[in-house]
Amino acid sequence: MRITVERHAVRFSPDLKRVVARFFFNGDGRATAIIQHVMAMTDQRVHLSITPILREFSKRHRNITRIFERHCDKLANLFQQLNIDYQGIDYKRKLLIGSYFTNEYSIESAAFFNPSIVEDYDQGGLEEGEKRVIISFRAVGEGHISSIVFRRGLIDRNNDIVLVPAGNYVDEPDIVRNAIYQKSVFFQNAVSIKLPDQVLSEIRDRLPEEFEYIALKHIIRELQQRYQVDHLLRKSLERLLWLANSYYEINFSLDTDISDRVIFPYSDAESRGIEDARFVKFTTVGGEQKYYATYTAFDGVTIQPKLLETVDFYHFNIMPLYGEGAQNKNLALFPRKINNRYAMLSRIDGINNYLMYSNKINIWENPKILQQPKHPWEFVQIGNCGSPIETEKGWLLITHGVGPMRTYSIGASLLDLENPMKELGRLKEPLLIPNKDEREGYVPNVLYSCGSLIHNDELIIPYGLSDYASSFASVHLPSLLQKIVNDDQTC
Repeated sequence: MRITVERHAVRFSPDLKRVVARFFFNGDGRATAIIQHVMAMTDQRVHLSITPILREFSKRHRNITRIFERHCDKLANLFQQLNIDYQGIDYKRKLLIGSYFTNEYSIESAAFFNPSIVEDYDQGGLEEGEKRVIISFRAVGEGHISSIVFRRGLIDRNNDIVLVPAGNYVDEPDIVRNAIYQKSVFFQNAVSIKLPDQVLSEIRDRLPEEFEYIALKHIIRELQQRYQVDHLLRKSLERLLWLANSYYEINFSLDTDISDRVIFPYSDAESRGIEDARFVKFTTVGGEQKYYATYTAFDGVTIQPKLLETVDFYHFNIMPLYGEGAQNKNLALFPRKINNRYAMLSRIDGINNYLMYSNKINIWENPKILQQPKHPWEFVQIGNCGSPIETEKGWLLITHGVGPMRTYSIGASLLDLENPMKELGRLKEPLLIPNKDEREGYVPNVLYSCGSLIHNDELIIPYGLSDYASSFASVHLPSLLQKIVNDDQTC
């Protein structure tokens, strides 16, 4: 018999009105022609052209003039090629040029799903029994490109969930690229590119111990010329360049609401989307707290696990994860070190749950099988639904299992606190299976979560509905823990 789970009436669906103004570029030739057209316009015609654009789109975007100006700045090299003094161009003309290189992208027009929930760093001004939370979602827009978006919510003393309405704008952050790379660290990750040993060795030998992106790019372009007949090798060399582009920082303006902030694909390795962020509130040995999230970067061919770090959800550090244990999707970090080492779950073979430890948070080797499919509803594969949650009885691990008709259900397991390789119990039946109101969507028959939270003796589970929308469920925690142990004893 399955344990009782309460489904909440709260539901999040895609909102077509959530748009971001992105840089649009369709090649030097067409861009040059546009610049020449606008430069030939009279001042009066420029004024008449830009005024209605500003009037219309200032209602849809915070500081649209800043966006247009920034997008115009990206074309500075083309102005130089045309022998145009960029600094001498009047402001409105720059804005008009920038508008031609801007397009709106509806970030969640296709789907809004696979949520993760963490305790907000700001718990001030609440009544007893309340908790403020931050929820991340995978938002999918045109071309099935995924990004990370956020909502702030409040769980009251009765465990009812109220979400703060989203703001009126969507903002992209400022991007800061890392300029210097450590050779020893960089080439540990480069092994995943699977270049021939002699080619990888040549690149390594030609670089100093600390190198800049431009130095790597020069060597790779030279090798691509040498091996231009070998298209697979040329593509692998390009991915090595993308790897260097995977380290960056993002900074949001302090005047943005958290619902305004979108983490869009910003590196080549993420060009086809960033998927399924699993956020966890992490406590250091010294008691400091920060947030990490593992996610999957996808360039259309290659999957690259990545990690982001933040303390305030305004500033984020982005880095790739690498090693034998970081070769697939479904990585989830434990919320603290175990025996003075970081701990991570993974699913490197696409079927089983693995556990691994590391002294460095971005290097993961020697994964060991933790769980294999055991029950009919998980025979196809088992994976995690977010980071393990610490309880007095053990690490509570919310899982997903895939069964007949590729139905994704949500289950639960319990792991030993000191030795998570020891499974204390696992539910024989899933916590949640798709019901008739949840099974229709972009991918039917899928319930999936990227992180849960305990509040007032209940487990709060946000979950995605068939890769389209999202909702919440809750279950009495003591009953769940007892059920997990009892089910294991009766197997």
